[in-house]
Amino acid sequence: MRFSQPKKEEISLGISMAPLIDIVFLLLIFFMLTSHFEIITGIDIKLPDITERASDQSADTMIVVIDETGNCYLKKGKVALKDLYLRLKRIAEQRNINLILQADRNVKHGYVVRVMDLANQAGINFIVIAAQWEPEKVF
Repeated sequence: MRFSQPKKEEISLGISMAPLIDIVFLLLIFFMLTSHFEIITGIDIKLPDITERASDQSADTMIVVIDETGNCYLKKGKVALKDLYLRLKRIAEQRNINLILQADRNVKHGYVVRVMDLANQAGINFIVIAAQWEPEKVF
C-alpha cells in the first residue's frame, strides 16, 4: 500500500505587505493623536499656568496679545486701545468671531479686564484667555 507523502510547505522568502501596512497605519494614527499644534505669535509673553485644558473649538478666531509692558497686538501689529476697539468692532460686524486673549502673566488684572470689556462692547461674545497648561501642577 502506498501512502501519499504530505506536501512540503513552501517557505516564503518575501516580506508580507499586509502587516507592514498595518504597522505604518498604526504609527500614523499614533503620531496624529499625540502631536499638538501651538499658535506662535512672535511676541515674547509668559502665559499664566492652568491645570485643566479646555476643549478645542473650531471657529473664526482673532488673537489679541498683551505683552508685559501693556502693549496690545492684533494680527502681529501693535495697536492702541481705542484702535483695538474700532478694529474689533469692524471685524465683529462682518462675521461672528471668537477672541483669544494672550496676556503676559505680569500684566495687571485690571488692564486685561479692560481689554475684555472693549471686546465685549465691540460685539465679541466669546473670549478665551490663553494659559500655559501644566498638568502636574495643582495649586
